[in-house]
Amino acid sequence: MRTKLAALLTLAVVLLAGCTTRSISDSGYRGDGGDRGNGGGQANRAFGYRGELSEFDVLGLERGTDATDAQIASTLDNAKAVRLRKGANVLLIQSGAYMPDDPMRAELSRYFNVVPFSGRPTGSGGSSYSRSLRLAAAKAGCETVVCYWGTLESGHESYGTKIVSWVPVVGGAFPDEKQHMRIRLKVALVDVRSGGWTLFSPEPHLDESISARYSRETADQRQVEKLKQLAYVGAASDLVKTYAN
Repeated sequence: MRTKLAALLTLAVVLLAGCTTRSISDSGYRGDGGDRGNGGGQANRAFGYRGELSEFDVLGLERGTDATDAQIASTLDNAKAVRLRKGANVLLIQSGAYMPDDPMRAELSRYFNVVPFSGRPTGSGGSSYSRSLRLAAAKAGCETVVCYWGTLESGHESYGTKIVSWVPVVGGAFPDEKQHMRIRLKVALVDVRSGGWTLFSPEPHLDESISARYSRETADQRQVEKLKQLAYVGAASDLVKTYAN
């Protein structure tokens, strides 16, 4: 019993020690030291990753704003559910990315006319940014802004073979690590005319991948793309099923 418990504790320590979180907009490979490899970075710094949009900015919420109970009650009484019309124009934003990922654009294009927009943060924020975003959407004839955030969480499980490497080629080519990865998305829908909004989060998707030292980066990026595709299909399906007419 003690042996089994010790083994479970050891595995938990390995997984926790190897856990990393990255944005879907900065999803390049992290090596053993946590640094991004060459396979996922955006070479042109002008279009590179600069951080995430704040939900407060996208939704037009001012931090620390005082509101009376009467204002809250009035807002609640006049609130309307956000709805999308199939075939309508939507402004699509991926937080942190210069352009939304192609699989998400393609999936939503099955139901709407997608207008892509930058999701890189700017110097301005708060309600002024949200109004500017809604004005940009209005000029494009878009009734709704769709903005989504995503994180990739991964943990590594090392096999015993990893410490046995008598011959360098064999040691680098032999599968010695399993990577557990999970993707989580959060999607905001903002009504351009009224500023009303809603948020939803699809079910997370999980995957496991076994790799060797020399194929680690390729296996990681293949796993990232697989999970993104699954998550985008699920998010589009949930959006249409719940909010589209």
